Amino acid sequence: MKEGEAFGFLGPNGAGKSTFVKMLVGLIRPTGGEASIFGEPIGSLEAKQLIGYLPELYRYQEWLTGEEVVRLHAKLCGVDAGDMERRIRELLEEVGIGLRGRDRVKHYSKGMQRRLGLACALVGGPRVVFLDEPSSALDPLGRSDVRNILRRLKAKGITLFLNSHLLEDVEVLCDRVALLNNGQILHTGTVADVLQERTRWHLRVGGFTPLLLSWSRETFGLEIRQIQLPLPPESDHVWLEAELEDEEQVGWINALIVEQGMTLYEVTKAKTRLEEWFVSAVSGLSHRGSAYDYDHRYDLEGNAAQEGDAAYPADDGCLFDCFLVCCKNARHFPFGRQVYARQHGVPG
Repeated sequence: MKEGEAFGFLGPNGAGKSTFVKMLVGLIRPTGGEASIFGEPIGSLEAKQLIGYLPELYRYQEWLTGEEVVRLHAKLCGVDAGDMERRIRELLEEVGIGLRGRDRVKHYSKGMQRRLGLACALVGGPRVVFLDEPSSALDPLGRSDVRNILRRLKAKGITLFLNSHLLEDVEVLCDRVALLNNGQILHTGTVADVLQERTRWHLRVGGFTPLLLSWSRETFGLEIRQIQLPLPPESDHVWLEAELEDEEQVGWINALIVEQGMTLYEVTKAKTRLEEWFVSAVSGLSHRGSAYDYDHRYDLEGNAAQEGDAAYPADDGCLFDCFLVCCKNARHFPFGRQVYARQHGVPG
């Protein structure tokens, strides 16, 4: 990853995405390979001071207010006490919670809790933020709000690592993407390059004859197909789609249609959606089902880890994760001392 970019991490269920993210943030110990964050080895306290983490599964203390939850994380991250309250107010305002930060978490909707998680991930002033399914379980309005927050973070130069099944969000936000399957990277590149692998053109034609489709295929090896798109009412128009190599070929097919006595009303370049690329890339490949996400671990080279290699068993609460991830000062808390000792092999 490059500093300041948004990186999309894609793959089917069971590909190993969340496991990989947990290795990067230091929650799972890899059995092999090496990785670093801004030059610091993953899992080290130096690396953790540089990152923020929003887990896919989160469960904040419902008896606390939103402000108290963020304050707890600020203390774990070692935020200066004189600057802490201002920082908390600014973050709650930035993520759209505002004065609702005075309410208890048990009164928050899923969208509000997701915003609270973003505030906790950002409170330490990270240089890179790891987001595991940041828009999961949100309605379209909530997804739009989270997307706008991430845009603002990116504009500030914060590096984003986005693990998401919502390919529309990845397409809009990310500069580069990687596709993971069974612990192996299949493709990587910029979003623009990925979407330009196939160039499709849509042509709105009047007086259409179906013979054009078979004739162009048999004579020129050119695949043209009829598709369903909105048309003017009570018209004899149809939409055709063709995959063409360049604009010169587009001009040639336009002339061909006119020569065959048809009327060409409109020609537009169709953008390949990331979802289409994703489906095409993984179609026909075997991949593990979601049940394997819990039982399998991978090292940084994609090899399956053995039982006992993980730093700790899977846990559906987020407090333990947060102590491990943002724990610049975790050793100063009673529970934090145990976590720090377990992580670094020192007396608790």
